Amino acid sequence: MTRLTRSLMALLFASSALLVGAFPVAAASKAPGPGEAAGYAVIAGTALTCTTSTVDGPVGLDFTAAPTLNGCTLDVHYAPGAYDAFQTDYAWIAGHLTPCHVLTGTLAGVSLAPGTYCFDAAAALTGTLTLTGSGPWTFEIGAAAVGALTANSFTVLSDNPCNAIWWVQADVTMTSSHFVGTILGGGAITLTDTTLYGRAWATGAITMTNSTITGCIGSGTPVRAHCNQGVGNGPEGCDPGNSDNKNTSNDELGGTPGDPGRQGPK
Repeated sequence: MTRLTRSLMALLFASSALLVGAFPVAAASKAPGPGEAAGYAVIAGTALTCTTSTVDGPVGLDFTAAPTLNGCTLDVHYAPGAYDAFQTDYAWIAGHLTPCHVLTGTLAGVSLAPGTYCFDAAAALTGTLTLTGSGPWTFEIGAAAVGALTANSFTVLSDNPCNAIWWVQADVTMTSSHFVGTILGGGAITLTDTTLYGRAWATGAITMTNSTITGCIGSGTPVRAHCNQGVGNGPEGCDPGNSDNKNTSNDELGGTPGDPGRQGPK
């Protein structure tokens, strides 16, 4: 092999290595977004246990999840595609919430403008947190060490509840709380005597007791109450199929999309 041939081969190898290394960086620079998951108020990975609770918006289960329902109003679907989309979004966010404003304490009496915030480890929240402005707000619980989110008599006030994201490394437990935003849980989510305006997506199980979840319409407002009363053609939102007014339905009865307040998350 001549010196010129060896030099050309070395140059080709180096160029190829640079190109191969560049693609993951380029791909990782853009957030995947919630994709198919966006239309679900609840996504459970391993199990769903619901007692005397209500969800306005579709509930999606991975194929391994088993629902146990007792006195609940839910629109449940097996939705492994939505679960996979949530997992992809969860994994991407884990490595891209830097830099962030580090938070400590219970957040009682705190007001936060739009931005990216984090707790290095676990967060135990109580009192009242006010989110000012129109968002977005992004929170990372467990940025530097294993961290769970625990809320006890905790209230979050916001004029834009669907513009808050809470990424949690471990379990989420809320008791007697009024919470807003999309929760992306790395473990289980347990809600007791709690109201959530947003979404609850869990890698593990979801347990709801005497609680209410009002889902989000895309990036906008909470779903109007009771939009999931009908039976229709799948999880395109709160699914107004066979609703009480076919003029605002898009189901097999022949109605056309009408009142957006009845159509749920998109």
